[in-house]
Amino acid sequence: MIFVTGPMFSGKRTCICTLLGWTESDLEQRAAVEVQELAGSGTPLEELAAKLSGYEVVTASETGCGIVPIQREDRDKREAAGRLSCLLAKEADNVIRVCCGIPQLLKGEWPCRSN
Repeated sequence: MIFVTGPMFSGKRTCICTLLGWTESDLEQRAAVEVQELAGSGTPLEELAAKLSGYEVVTASETGCGIVPIQREDRDKREAAGRLSCLLAKEADNVIRVCCGIPQLLKGEWPCRSN
């Protein structure tokens, strides 16, 4: 599994399609995108990470930067999203961070183009 993270709207989808030679349709069928939204849904994070690891690519936006939410519930969701990202990065063969459209390899090897 390839885990791709980075700020919102930083080019994660475009980067995946370019690196793997995928279309947007391929991405929708073969990847789980913006999974940080699933954290805090009540499903144990370890179980959620194991389920998501079955996809070829998983993306999550970084949620730990910026202003800390005032509401306890929002802070808990943010914490859960960060912990889910850590679990996914641990399980991933490759971890890529995309910022300003520039991919940075954090773990593993650059993925090869596939169709």
